[in-house]
Amino acid sequence: MRVVLSPDKFKGCLTAAEVADALATGLIRSRPGLETIKLPVADGGDGTVAAALTAGFAKIVVDAVGPTGEPVRAPYALDGKRAVVELAAVVGLDLLLGARPDPLGSSTYGLGLVMGDAVSRGAELIVLGLGGSASTDGGAGMVQALGAQLLDADGQELGRGGGALSRLARIDLTGLAPLSSVKIMVASDVDNPLLGPTGAAAVFGPQKGATAADIAALEDGLATWARVVTAATGRDLAGTPGAGAAGGTGYAALALLHAELTPGIELILDLIGFEGRLAGVDLVITGEGSLDDQSLAGKAPVGVARAAARAGVPVVAVAGRNQLSTARLAEAGIVAAYPLSDLEPDPARSIAEAPRLLTEVGARIAEEWLS
Repeated sequence: MRVVLSPDKFKGCLTAAEVADALATGLIRSRPGLETIKLPVADGGDGTVAAALTAGFAKIVVDAVGPTGEPVRAPYALDGKRAVVELAAVVGLDLLLGARPDPLGSSTYGLGLVMGDAVSRGAELIVLGLGGSASTDGGAGMVQALGAQLLDADGQELGRGGGALSRLARIDLTGLAPLSSVKIMVASDVDNPLLGPTGAAAVFGPQKGATAADIAALEDGLATWARVVTAATGRDLAGTPGAGAAGGTGYAALALLHAELTPGIELILDLIGFEGRLAGVDLVITGEGSLDDQSLAGKAPVGVARAAARAGVPVVAVAGRNQLSTARLAEAGIVAAYPLSDLEPDPARSIAEAPRLLTEVGARIAEEWLS
């Protein structure tokens, strides 16, 4: 028999690959002749590059800069003319120096450096995973690194970070010409616009350490950014759903790189050829740290379940905890859920012992579904 293992990460606990490994150990322990196919997934946030690497992409590591300018070594995935770049891996919150937030000064400049390296290696398609951003600069740093010039009223290059954007007077896009033949696909589930009460600064700024005064300054800067970009391009995309993703990085990708926004899990499943791996498969196992209402909004497990349903393969899910009824899971295409909390109700112990618990769950799934 054959099983595909396509979990997302258990955030703060295990990577998607580690979840798949633990499940496979339990499955094979119970059914020694079982063939397991490990295809861990992600929805565009951290783990996106790892999913591509597991699917056979090559790992490229480049010198770049983190959110506040410190040197970092950033990985991305490359397969011929296709590249997968993950914002969190180069300018994410986890890379803030000393874990100290800098809401006004943090920048996406390093992300642009990584994308530029991919282009220099011949990439004609870049899948850009947005999530975990430390900055609210509207993607200005990203396009600066890719060749755009952001100039103040005196014609001087603007500094990095969202706090500098209010001084922007004009933008020179000549340097972006080499990207005209590169297709950018943005993997993101965020539908916030760039500006306003549901925009990048108001909603996500506090998560990045922004005070009320910082949020007002960032909102002003993003409004200036949108006005100058609209004047330069003739396209007003600030209100587009997803423009507010990753501190407004979605906006720069849409307005200046002509990107397409796609639900993250759908893009990743297509990238790794998920449906093409389902021939002859008896069961798909997916999962994430918590199965809840957010899962139903298009997170990885539901995306996996929908894709498997098209191939007629049943899907079960594992999770640290499950807050969804059997009926709601069934509506999403998941026939059963196996929360670790059933084995270990104490959350701290469940996290600490997650590999062992997942192994037990894998054995139980084998007994119940692979007889």
